[in-house]
Amino acid sequence: MTKQDETYPREEKLKAKRLIDELFITGKSVSKYPLRLVYIEINDEQAPPFQTGVSVSKRHFKKAVDRNYYKRLLRETYRKNKHLLVEQLDQKFAMMLFYQTKDRLNYQEVEHKMKALFEKFIKQQQIPPSESDSQAI
Repeated sequence: MTKQDETYPREEKLKAKRLIDELFITGKSVSKYPLRLVYIEINDEQAPPFQTGVSVSKRHFKKAVDRNYYKRLLRETYRKNKHLLVEQLDQKFAMMLFYQTKDRLNYQEVEHKMKALFEKFIKQQQIPPSESDSQAI
């Protein structure tokens, strides 16, 4: 793994309102407590492999300084472990990561959960369409 693989450049940040709205309307979800990943597949040729945003609930962390800390933590663990996704998946995705607990986990715990979440996401993407879908044809 090169140093280039561990970057989080501007084009990978999820900022487009249209894409974020679509993510919440039609997106699918995968969870590994306390993290949740909501995603949609992107068909744009110019898009980077992954566009990612992070969110921490105001309900769980009233102070902005606490929310910002956990958003930084999510971005950092994503940046360090996104190679797991890049190596395994060919599709392009827009995704949003959520920290969904008031428990204050440390960096190592969040990183461990992020790896488990990515493994679960990869496994979900590699499962072929269900048998019931193929019988309907």
